[in-house]
Parts: sequence; C-alpha cells; structure tokens
Amino acid sequence: MTIKRGNVVSHTEAQEWGVGKVVEVTPLKATIQFSDGIIRKIASSHYTTLKPAARASFVPFPGGIAAVKARTAPDRQNEIKQPAV
Repeated sequence: MTIKRGNVVSHTEAQEWGVGKVVEVTPLKATIQFSDGIIRKIASSHYTTLKPAARASFVPFPGGIAAVKARTAPDRQNEIKQPAV
C-alpha cells in the first residue's frame, strides 16, 4: 500500500486506535491522526501493518487533537550526591 497525505487507514495490530487519517508523510515515517484522539508516527518499515479504510469511517476525536504519542525515556529524578568524607 502506498501511504499518501489524506489517506484513511486502519492499523491491523491496533484496532482499538480506530481509523486514522494520514496528515504527513516523510521518507522515514507517516504521521497519522487516529479516531481515539492520538496522533501517532508509524515508521515506513511498519507500513505493512496499515490497511486502507473507507474515507467516511474516519471520525475525528471530538475533544480536539491530542499530542503526538512518542517514545520517551522514563522520568528520572535527579539524585543528590553527597560529598565523600
């Protein structure tokens, strides 16, 4: 499947996300706004997990657009180091 801006797709391994609309495509990834309100970036190596969906099946999240979900490192608190005695 060729991924283009404006395509409506669903993710075969994450049906709970709902249907998504492709909002941006770069050589390495596609940015997709899913019906659950989260924008996700899918690597081009994982395009095979996307399948076409009916354009009318995409319903934007009613609360607006949520932030892009990205992988982040776990929060770490700064450790206070005591001087050696």
